[in-house]
Amino acid sequence: MSEHKTDFPQFYITTSQPCPYLPGRQERKLFTHLTQGRPDLLIDNLLKGGFRRSQNIAYMPYCDGCTACVPVRIIVDEFKPGSAFKRAMRSNRDLNIRRIGPVPTSEQYSLFRGYIDQRHGDGGMADMTVLDYAMMVEDSVVNTFLTEYRAPADLSQEDTDTNCKPVDHPLVAVSLCDRLSDGISMVYSFFEPDCSARSLGTYMILEHVEFARKLGLPYVYLGYWIKGSSKMDYKTRFSPQEFLTSDGWIRA
Repeated sequence: MSEHKTDFPQFYITTSQPCPYLPGRQERKLFTHLTQGRPDLLIDNLLKGGFRRSQNIAYMPYCDGCTACVPVRIIVDEFKPGSAFKRAMRSNRDLNIRRIGPVPTSEQYSLFRGYIDQRHGDGGMADMTVLDYAMMVEDSVVNTFLTEYRAPADLSQEDTDTNCKPVDHPLVAVSLCDRLSDGISMVYSFFEPDCSARSLGTYMILEHVEFARKLGLPYVYLGYWIKGSSKMDYKTRFSPQEFLTSDGWIRA
C-alpha cells in the first residue's frame, strides 16, 4: 500500500471563461492551494516557476491553443533607468516609504477602492468589499509585505494643481509583494489615480528594483506580459528582463 504524500500539491483546472485581456478568447487556469503544510521550498519554486499567487492560491494560465501570457522578471543588477524613469524617480523623491507586514487598513482600502473605480471599474476586482481586500492582503503563507508611499503634508501649490491632495489622501500608493528566495514578486499595486503627474505605477516598480538591489536579490517578478494586450505593454519597458519559456528563463 503506497503512502499518500500530503505535502505534494494537487492541481486543478478551472472551467473556460472569457479572457479579460484578449477579446474573443477563452481562458482557463491551472491552480493549487498553498497551505502551511506545504514545504517552503516547494511554494518558492512554484512562484519562481511561472505561478502567481492570489491569497493562498497559486495559479497559471492553462488555455487551449494560446500561449500569450508570458512570465517576466527584471534583471536587477543590469537594470539602469533611462531618462523617463529618472523623471519618475525625481517626481516622487518627496514620498515617505514604509515597509510593513501584510496588515490591511481602512486607509488602504479607501485608496484601493478609488483606484479600482476609476481605472478598473469593469474588471474582476470591481466588486471587492473591504473584507475581500483584507483577505487579499493578509491571507498568505509566504513572506508577504506591503510598501506604503505617503505624500508630505506640506505639498507645494504646484503639486496640488495635479489634483493630488495629500491632506485628504496622505497615502498615495501601496504595493503588495512577496519575498522569494531570488527576488521580489510584485503581486498587486494601486495608487491615487488623480496623481497622474507622479507616474506612481512606474515609480513603484523602480523603487522595488532598488529595494531588491539593496537586499542582494537578482530579480523583480512582474507577473505576466500578455502579447497583444495594451494593458500589459508597460512591462516591456523595464529591461533587461527574462521571459519564462518551455526551455526555462531566457533573456528577452
